[in-house]
Amino acid sequence: MKKRQSIAIYSGVSQSTTFIERLIKGLVKANTNVYVFGSHIEKPTHHKNITYITYGQKWHKLVVLIKYSILLFIFKLKEKKRLDAIIEASGKGSYLLRLKYYPVLYHRPDIFHIQWAKSLEDWIWVEGFGMKVVLSLRGAHINYSPIIDKQLATLYKLHFPKISAFHAVSKAIAKEATKYGADADKIKVIKSGLNFDDFSFELKLYNSETPLEIISVGRDHWKKNYKLALDALFELKQLEKAFHYTIIGVKNNEALLHQRSQLRLEENVSFIDSLAFSEVQEAIKKADVMLLPSVEEGIANVVLEAMALGTLVVSTTCGGMAEVVFPNETGFLVPNRNVVTMYKTLIEVSELSIEDYQRITTQAKAFVENYHNENQMVTEMQSFYKTLKPQIL
Repeated sequence: MKKRQSIAIYSGVSQSTTFIERLIKGLVKANTNVYVFGSHIEKPTHHKNITYITYGQKWHKLVVLIKYSILLFIFKLKEKKRLDAIIEASGKGSYLLRLKYYPVLYHRPDIFHIQWAKSLEDWIWVEGFGMKVVLSLRGAHINYSPIIDKQLATLYKLHFPKISAFHAVSKAIAKEATKYGADADKIKVIKSGLNFDDFSFELKLYNSETPLEIISVGRDHWKKNYKLALDALFELKQLEKAFHYTIIGVKNNEALLHQRSQLRLEENVSFIDSLAFSEVQEAIKKADVMLLPSVEEGIANVVLEAMALGTLVVSTTCGGMAEVVFPNETGFLVPNRNVVTMYKTLIEVSELSIEDYQRITTQAKAFVENYHNENQMVTEMQSFYKTLKPQIL
């Protein structure tokens, strides 16, 4: 019987981002053997096709380390000695590295899929032990972190040529990675996928005579550029356009609170702390516009979700958003960091007829169903993995 391919999906924790969790569940459902290594945030959901090798409290870490030290000593002593030499040469804390590395060496999955480029230096060694490294090219780790951190850029240029393959969530981010030595022929663009059973599309009875309900969803981070959004909405208020703007994921940001006060937008703008997924969905469905003012994204999941739910999207041209949002077809695009175009676009949206609003949101739904569905994502990832043949040592 042919051995099933084994895939390690590594992000460092057992419960990770939406994309990573969807990928794991999809692979498991498709009968792929999946390993998850790292620390656990919450108790993992067990399944016959998924193996969690995780640790929590200090005592548990010690138990895991002792267990895999013994297993490697008995069954893979030669490989253990090689890995120990690599750990010693790294000059880093040997206890934590052994805790992280030993379980991976013992189980030795065919493919070790790293989700965050910044962690690559810790894992490049697996290529020398018969495992293939796949690196996901995502958001901040490629778009601006190596620009700000020159040491990180140097590490990328050193290690990217050694990697077996890359997964990119957009064409734009794939192109960006080639600046650091990623071989374009080794990059596969596979777009994030949604499980449409989790989304209920609504054809909104949009009314341009009522106040425009605008929403943004995202963590409190400078790349989300909520400052720009507030500046644009100040201009909207000066034109006496009725609106309300809600940001979910930001609550006590002093800079934004001060800006809201200075612009006298207290009655127009609400900051809300992070909510459960179902509550976020309801908030998106109630809004007329999903606004993405970011200066950097791969392809924002929240935009795909808004399109699946029937809320019109206004996004900046950051990252790969132009691969999803087509002006006046699936939403509206504005140039990055452009306040004037943003508020003018919001005015244009506020004046849409119900027919045009529903036409755009219906086309957006069809687009994400055709190009961003979970089954397609998982199928493409499986095909991608199968092109990488494990080394025989």
